[in-house]
Amino acid sequence: MLALLLAALDQTIVGTAIPRIVADLNGLDRLAWVTTAYLVTSTTMTPIAGKLGDLFGRKPFLIAGMVGFVLASAVCGLSQDMTELIVARGVQGIFGGVLFATVFTVIGDLFPPDQRGRLAGLFGAVFGLSSIVGPTTGGFITDHWSWRWVFEVNIPVGIIALLVVIAGLPYVRSKASWRDIDFLGAITLAGGVVPLLIALSITRDHAWTSPQVVGLLALAAAMLAAFVFAESRVEHPIVPLQLFRNSTFTVSMIVGFLTAFGMFGSILFTPLVFQGVLGISATNSGALITPMMFGLLSASTVTGFVMRRIRYYRFLGTLGVAVMIFGMWLLSQITPTVPQWHVVVDLIVVGLGIGVTFPLYLTAVQTALPRQFLGVASSQIQFWRNLGGTVGSAVLGAVLSNRLPEYLTTRIAALHIPPQVIAGLPKTGSPNAILDPSLASKLPAPILAAIRSALSDSLHDVYFIAGGILILALISTVFMKEVPLTGASVSAEGPPVEEAEREEAVASA
Repeated sequence: MLALLLAALDQTIVGTAIPRIVADLNGLDRLAWVTTAYLVTSTTMTPIAGKLGDLFGRKPFLIAGMVGFVLASAVCGLSQDMTELIVARGVQGIFGGVLFATVFTVIGDLFPPDQRGRLAGLFGAVFGLSSIVGPTTGGFITDHWSWRWVFEVNIPVGIIALLVVIAGLPYVRSKASWRDIDFLGAITLAGGVVPLLIALSITRDHAWTSPQVVGLLALAAAMLAAFVFAESRVEHPIVPLQLFRNSTFTVSMIVGFLTAFGMFGSILFTPLVFQGVLGISATNSGALITPMMFGLLSASTVTGFVMRRIRYYRFLGTLGVAVMIFGMWLLSQITPTVPQWHVVVDLIVVGLGIGVTFPLYLTAVQTALPRQFLGVASSQIQFWRNLGGTVGSAVLGAVLSNRLPEYLTTRIAALHIPPQVIAGLPKTGSPNAILDPSLASKLPAPILAAIRSALSDSLHDVYFIAGGILILALISTVFMKEVPLTGASVSAEGPPVEEAEREEAVASA
């Protein structure tokens, strides 16, 4: 949990320091790559690290991940220009992917199936905690010290986590060697995922039909096809394709991918609701998003306790996704006249739905598959969620960019104002232009109201489409088959007794 806090906190604490970083390093033109570099490398590394953990044990990779993450954080804090920072963030993402792939797998190593849901819920609560304290902490550090300390603060947290893991986490020796590593699979996977994520990331300023996006997507398709071909012909593949024959595994990946649309749709675009539609300051809007994380935290913890006490626990996932859909519908009804508390309640509803899915599918997958696939299965959940979040952000961002100019033109035309006044309005669909405080202060009240209404109309479409994607996730949840979360004695040196006996019987057969 300390290692997870280290990686999760970094994702939320850095965001508030971005404006100060850009001002100090003069890198506005490369701002997006500070986030993109970390996203690309961490997502690519997650499934690779999960498989390596299965081969060589979790403890070495957890230690290496923390050491590398802390060192890369120190380099980020010492960066003298944007290029150095982007490279350091990419390296940091590699070790962040190792951490994300490993920490959830440790639950399956240390605890029997009937306890994993409870622990997965607590691990999900760590995500919620980092989302709550991260932005506030990042803002405080940036304002009172320097943006460089946003990265350096990882050092004491990492040292504490490293000492605890070295002292307390058991190490199981492995007979695997470097010859068992699927190098071809790792290369083709990276060759497919990296251009895919970059293509989706640059859609914010490139058209989907631009040569850059189309070329990257074509390269990604070719490399991923090569990856599938390679994985069917090696002894220890990074992602064993036969796992997708297991309905619990397949459904969990599909639901994780699709629910990320709703999660990122609510998190990414809600600040536009507060600041652009309701006219709330950036500081207050950050505080108003916090209740969503409390909903996520509480639902994640409760689900972990409840799922082992009911027989058909797959319907908890159905309930969670249904709650998310309801939350998306509530968000799609927001107008400039809606009170702030209404939006806060909507976000709590979405958070409750997201929180249910976190421990449920992780525990189900870890229990449904043989122990030798524990790391692969756990890392695949993180991988598909990250991928779904990236695709969702690109698609929903494109919806916003395409719909906003149309709604803006319609709303302004309805005012019947002189052409010379219209000439002073923003011509692009960029939310940044509409949210410019200097622009808002100079506009007449009717025009400002029309702009906010146009943004509200655009966000209505965004949340409506996100809800439609979640309906596919809702349908998928009912096809999962429950695996009994029976108790089993467990030791630090090996698998639960029931699992060990089952695996021995299968091997003998």
